[in-house]
Amino acid sequence: MLLLYIIGIRLYTLLIRILSLFNPKAKLFIKGRKNVYTQITQKINPSEKHIWFHFASLGEFEQGRPVLEKLKALYPAKKIVVTFFSPSGYEIRKNYALADVFYLPIDTAANAKRFIASINPEMAIFTKYEFWHFYFRELKDRGIPLYVISGIFRESQAFFKWYGGFYRNILKSVTYFFVQNKESENLLKSIGLNNVTINGDTRFDRVYENAQSPKQLGLIESFIGNSPTLVCGSTWPADEKILSALPEKYPNWKFIIAPHEIHESHIESIEKQFSAGSVRFSIFSSSNQTPNAEHQTLIVDNIGMLSSLYQYGNVAYIGGGFGTGIHNTLEAAAFGLPVIFGPKYDKFQEAKDLIAIGAAKSISAVEELTSAFEGFAENKDAAQQAKRYVADKKGATDQIINLINSPKKS
Repeated sequence: MLLLYIIGIRLYTLLIRILSLFNPKAKLFIKGRKNVYTQITQKINPSEKHIWFHFASLGEFEQGRPVLEKLKALYPAKKIVVTFFSPSGYEIRKNYALADVFYLPIDTAANAKRFIASINPEMAIFTKYEFWHFYFRELKDRGIPLYVISGIFRESQAFFKWYGGFYRNILKSVTYFFVQNKESENLLKSIGLNNVTINGDTRFDRVYENAQSPKQLGLIESFIGNSPTLVCGSTWPADEKILSALPEKYPNWKFIIAPHEIHESHIESIEKQFSAGSVRFSIFSSSNQTPNAEHQTLIVDNIGMLSSLYQYGNVAYIGGGFGTGIHNTLEAAAFGLPVIFGPKYDKFQEAKDLIAIGAAKSISAVEELTSAFEGFAENKDAAQQAKRYVADKKGATDQIINLINSPKKS
């Protein structure tokens, strides 16, 4: 099985190299790793200990960020290294002030030895998922504690199948698991891993904190005026197609669309679908123009604003539910916005919870979207339920900090 794993990693890398010839993300994936050890040599003193955080992408960064920032606050002299697997995380957070940020080199035996020797971690913290055989084995061989925070496991994963011995051995390198729910705890214990505690999801801490002091956006305030507003976050083409039916039906509402991908062809596609009264955010931010009453739909053609946009909404639509799965519903719920999303939400416990308390609805067609939108438009109870749900679930960060072998102050 190890041989198959190695072959799989090599084939994956080859495929990305081929895709990089015409795919911008794949190009960044390859280019970013090309000189990673040179970057490490320039920034890292291998004789100093570091705390290593690894994140698959931007979403996992925001999820683990409360733990990172709490550790940094407790032990300000400690140095932190952050790695990303995906360009969508690295490119946005590569200048993060509290850490040195790098791409994670591909999981090979040589890379694991070289990378871990280069950053000299006293502990490693992985958020939610990504389980790399050689990196985990090298950490274990060196006696470096490895923690998985906000972990979530499902019975369908290879760890819990009859053929999953190789993958179960990867998990045995983990010092401790901090998981989100009882199902995850039971699954780990079913394969003999009792080093696990249910601590919930650190995203609740992050979104709750963000909702207490969001960044004020004057242009957004000018755009919405006194109008009720639907904020559509991380949308994909399938989401936008169904959402495009709303502006004409509800002329007194404002619509803000912050798509997941902001390349030019996608923004142009959104403009065509929302042609009446649509305008790009960049038009205002790069000039002295201000929105006027004719502008009903604002297209946010940049990355990084979404978590602050929800403060201006009355209802939220979360994208991704017609693809691989919905994006972050908690950012909106923290501001007291009931949420609407597509049909693919089964992997997200918070989405199920929000539906159960009447603060979310899943839709598959325009008629269902309209019904959900109208139902939430004046439903103050749903808004309060969403906000209360997030507030009641926070606290995982402090539990994790108290339980791990925190580094001592220098």
